[in-house]
Amino acid sequence: MLLSVLILFVSLCGAWAAYSWYCLLLNYLRARKFGIPLRVIPISHENPLWMVVDKKIFIPLFERLPFGNGNFTRYNWRGWEFADKYRSHFEMGDLFMLVTPGRNWLYVCSPDILLDVFQRKSDFPRPLELFEMVNVFGPNLSTTDGPTWQKHRKITASCFNEQNNEIVWSESVVQARDMLRYWSTNSPVNSTADDTRTLSLNVLSSAGFGKSYKFQGHNEESLGNVATSYKESLQTILDNCILLMVLGTRLLSFEYLPVKLRTLYQATVTFKQYMTEVYENEKRAIAKGKPTGRNLMTSLIRASQENGEPGQQDGGLTESEIYGNIFVFNFAGHDTTAHTLAFAVVLLAFAVVLLAASPSVQDWISQELHCVLGDRPTEDWNYVHDFPRLKRCQAVLMETLRLYTPVPIAKSTGEKHGNSEFAIQISRYLKIHSLEWRPSRWINTEDPDESLRNETITTPQKGSFVAWSEGVRICPGKKFSQVEFVASIAGLFRDWRVEPVLQKGEDLRMARKRVMELVEKDTGQVLLLQMLHPERAPLIWRKR
Repeated sequence: MLLSVLILFVSLCGAWAAYSWYCLLLNYLRARKFGIPLRVIPISHENPLWMVVDKKIFIPLFERLPFGNGNFTRYNWRGWEFADKYRSHFEMGDLFMLVTPGRNWLYVCSPDILLDVFQRKSDFPRPLELFEMVNVFGPNLSTTDGPTWQKHRKITASCFNEQNNEIVWSESVVQARDMLRYWSTNSPVNSTADDTRTLSLNVLSSAGFGKSYKFQGHNEESLGNVATSYKESLQTILDNCILLMVLGTRLLSFEYLPVKLRTLYQATVTFKQYMTEVYENEKRAIAKGKPTGRNLMTSLIRASQENGEPGQQDGGLTESEIYGNIFVFNFAGHDTTAHTLAFAVVLLAFAVVLLAASPSVQDWISQELHCVLGDRPTEDWNYVHDFPRLKRCQAVLMETLRLYTPVPIAKSTGEKHGNSEFAIQISRYLKIHSLEWRPSRWINTEDPDESLRNETITTPQKGSFVAWSEGVRICPGKKFSQVEFVASIAGLFRDWRVEPVLQKGEDLRMARKRVMELVEKDTGQVLLLQMLHPERAPLIWRKR
């Protein structure tokens, strides 16, 4: 019996291997027709089973072999693009193709070509199959296309308005102030990533649902008032979003699952119940003509109601579509902004300044913050007047996203005939000499000796900077994330500076270099690009 099972297993593995090699051969023959450089790998880096073991087991094993430093170990794992940087394009040019048994991936690093791809949306649609896992609570902006997507876009875009941005600004300033108070009294700090995620969650709770929470640091979360079931459920969902997206709510509903999975399922039930309650209350308020708080959830419901009968092609969104979009707002806004903040806080402290005469980035933005905000208390900071003037803080965001874009962007040919579909991966537009993190590259000024008021933000060439995507599918929450980031950085760095904790035998310069190397080597793709072990870079905050 055991022998039979073993033979069956070996036979299935052999059949799968043969089929994979056959598909690889067909894809290679198709790829040769493009006349561009090719790199061939025997296992698709988007294979779900391979993603579980690629970088953890097999890639390190092959790298130890004498012949292990080839295409297989260089390209055959999820997130290889960040480690490779611009090197492949430097070797092969603006275009090259990765041939796999699954599909071929065309890597593009040309602003003109990328702009053409973004503009020809019908020829290069979004590969929706890569985003199906986001359909947790219902169809949404990320998982629809064509006329249905246009309806989602029209309704959701109306929710991200200046009124909501003012809420984001005020809440971010308050949260950053309280987070700084926690950091300055709990030195050294090794919970930077955890705490910035809490800040982001609290901002989303306020701007998204009209619920405000006092900031609690990583070591304070078990103290004081227990968070409401809404906040706990949302935190659980965001902390376990990969499990939720892979397994889905139906599978998680099985009774005899591990405690962690049952807890996750209960969180989805609680969170949906809360959304349903808000949905019903808002519908009743609309029917009675009563005004309510203007947050993302209520704005989305009202915009949907005003657009016509839900479910119709030209009508509003259905209840499940509203829930689906709210989940995407929370998932995308929470994780991407939080990870960007975590990178920025570390990079602000440890950026290596190439020109010895140049001031540090922290002093550079502090100068702007004192010029714009003066000595006014945070309660008097104003979104309308202050945010547009904080150009250096915006430059910090732009430069951090340039090097550490959290979300990869891909397109597809959409050609199903003859199994000839291939995906287009948008490469970050980097050059060898611009791998240095230097926010000042984004600032233009006619006269460096004149007032900061003459400074302007550099407008990148179309197609060269796509952190929020480009064209009609540009992220509707772009301004939301910019406001949150700038307000948080302003709250942290006007009156304070941060330094790395010195290890034995180190001076400050050595510590900065060590932590910069940690940021570079310890960054990887989980679901998004993020620092894998930010706790290894403890920080000390000091009053200026």
